[in-house]
Amino acid sequence: MSVAPTPASDIAIDVRGLSKSFGGREVVHDLSMQVKRGTIYGFLGPNGSGKTTTIRMLCGLLTPDSGEGTCLGYDIRRDADRIKRQVGYMTQRFSLYQDLSVRENLEFVARLYGVADARRAAADMIQRLGLNGREEQLAGALSGGWKQRLALGACTLPSPQLLLLDEPTAGVDPKARRDFWNEIHALAADGLTVLVSTHYMDEAERCHEIAYIAYGHLLAHGTVDQVIATSALSTWTVAGDGLNALAAELTGKPGIDMVAPFGTSLHVSGRDKAAMEASIAPYRDRDGLRWQHGEPSLEDVFIELMTRATDNFR
Repeated sequence: MSVAPTPASDIAIDVRGLSKSFGGREVVHDLSMQVKRGTIYGFLGPNGSGKTTTIRMLCGLLTPDSGEGTCLGYDIRRDADRIKRQVGYMTQRFSLYQDLSVRENLEFVARLYGVADARRAAADMIQRLGLNGREEQLAGALSGGWKQRLALGACTLPSPQLLLLDEPTAGVDPKARRDFWNEIHALAADGLTVLVSTHYMDEAERCHEIAYIAYGHLLAHGTVDQVIATSALSTWTVAGDGLNALAAELTGKPGIDMVAPFGTSLHVSGRDKAAMEASIAPYRDRDGLRWQHGEPSLEDVFIELMTRATDNFR
């Protein structure tokens, strides 16, 4: 018999050894992790790396081939239906009714989930998200940022305990993205747990914890500072003339794991500090180049992780 969740637990998700295959290809391999309640947990990785599959298994929306665990205190295998009732899911594609107004969409969602006083609940959500004055505007006529805000309102209107966001800010302007993340942090402060997949490094840095998944394997997880520290990367920044030619010369040399352009400079990184220092030494005094030792960025770490990952679909 299923056991009801313990509300006092500060762990929202606790899973061990999750694996999943489709068509004979393993999409997620032996994944284990914990997510605390009220945490914004970011998932990063290349397209097709298993991020969405992982998120769906974590919250009982997809049954793993092997592994076990709990979500919101419920068993992810036995209690999937109970978990689903506590989850709000916001997809990358706008999924509300284009030919209904903002108010009508929210009232429809409220009634669908049996929210008491659907009209009041919709009005309160409109107030919270700053949609005042747009209540009667058709959803299909909204800009990308306002559609995103409406979708977030619809997902959170039934008061879920867990919110899934699948690349939610794709295609919206920087201000709309910032407003969106401010609202996400406000929701997390109220106790909502958020799982979000994103390709944006600035968004990853706004998560409480992050996980980097490449081709089904969890390669790194923790706070941003922890992920950077455990990468053991040493990084140099070089600016000046002829950077394209320099990048070609440095790529593949001993100790150099990554050479990547960043604006008008190159980031040169590696995990074997001594070997990398020896490789760049002949270039340090080259005319027209300015070298500066620095700390690796989160993007440096992810690019380096990606270069080491093996594509399981090749």
